Amino acid sequence: MALIPVKGRFTFSGGVHPPGRKDLTAESRIQNVSAGRQIAVMLSQHIGATCKAVVKKGDTVVAGARVGDCEAFVSAPVHSPVNGKVRQIALQSHAVLGRSPAVILDTDPENNPPADADLADFDVDFDESAFSTDDVLKAVRDAGIVGMGGAGFPTRVKLEPDLKNPKSALIVNGCECEPYITCDYRVMIEWPRRVIAGVLLARKACGCSKVFVAVEDNKPRAIESMNAAIIDRHVKDVEVVPVKTKYPQGGERQLIKAVLNKQVPSRGIPPMIGVLVLNVATAAAIAEAVVHGRPLTHRVITVTGRPVARPGNYFVPLGMPVGDLLDICGPVDARGAKVVLGGPMMGIAVADLTTPVVKTTNAVTVLAGEDAGTGKSAANATACIRCGRCLEVCPERLNPTRIAHAVKAGLLDLAETYYIAACIECGCCSYVCPAKIELTGYIKTGKMLLAGNKSLSE
Repeated sequence: MALIPVKGRFTFSGGVHPPGRKDLTAESRIQNVSAGRQIAVMLSQHIGATCKAVVKKGDTVVAGARVGDCEAFVSAPVHSPVNGKVRQIALQSHAVLGRSPAVILDTDPENNPPADADLADFDVDFDESAFSTDDVLKAVRDAGIVGMGGAGFPTRVKLEPDLKNPKSALIVNGCECEPYITCDYRVMIEWPRRVIAGVLLARKACGCSKVFVAVEDNKPRAIESMNAAIIDRHVKDVEVVPVKTKYPQGGERQLIKAVLNKQVPSRGIPPMIGVLVLNVATAAAIAEAVVHGRPLTHRVITVTGRPVARPGNYFVPLGMPVGDLLDICGPVDARGAKVVLGGPMMGIAVADLTTPVVKTTNAVTVLAGEDAGTGKSAANATACIRCGRCLEVCPERLNPTRIAHAVKAGLLDLAETYYIAACIECGCCSYVCPAKIELTGYIKTGKMLLAGNKSLSE
């Protein structure tokens, strides 16, 4: 059946249109992946308090067992994706934190079949009314679900009803605007009923009256798939909203502006204006947790890039080393290549391939040549020519050049007056800069220095 062309009319100011490069994996079905000999379950995979290990060296664990937890409200437990034995609790390479504690497990070679991505499918008879608000909140917390499309905020906290600031709208983020990445696209095509089941459970928990499923208009198959799932279930007050294809359309502040024409206050969060944003993969995980009691131990990850022999979308055990995952997709021509967790715009380059994937890892992208942005370096940068392009594309309407120059000069107080904290680090400014100045890099460095100064003063 031919797809009906759609055109999104919702958007935001600023943004850029980098090459999509999604053709490498867009038609790749989700494939199951077996764990290797060793898994490192990071005790910090989310915003909030770091977990403490609840197992010790020598303990035998089964797949789905909790191995780390924390009593703090803003936190989420972590679980073993495999049957195995605890080798040690030790520091492990972490893409964001450098090194962080992890539960390192030796997998049981005789008893570790790959998890089945299609195990927890949902039919049209699914009934969310069988679960209470407390049922949903407890299951989501116990399963360790966090935002799987961004910074990893604990989902239990986001769903919590708030009488002072009641949530009126839920936006389900299916934009996936970052180049190369297609894991959410495949989730919407292959698991639409699971996503909708999670959406209905999330709506029940948070009390939202209206739900919008936002998908960029360059994904007509995903739009059709989500619409069909809604129609099959005869769901009311859930609407698929095609939005214009532009980066960073998937940023929650930009998405709220596009869909609802509401502005999240600077340094504020969406619940302050009665809005909740959930990623489509997070919604699917909610359904699995509430209905099947399945903790978040695996996720779909796009492995992509021209140097990768078998790019695709894989259902990966959390804690698998990046190098092991690349070996499965290999051979990978990594000579002169950059390995990035995430996409080329906001991803983090890693040099240590023992770094494990975590709950927020949506892609492993291998970039080489021009794709790796080799021209953007301090050695190749020239003086700012005052062209103003960075101002035109900044979705937060900041002056990235002023912020970057303040950081470069060591004037962090001045950078704060230019609202460095409001930067979402999307990389649009660096992308369009004709002087090849790594503006986003300076801003990230400034934020890290300010955070370090704050911790020293406390």
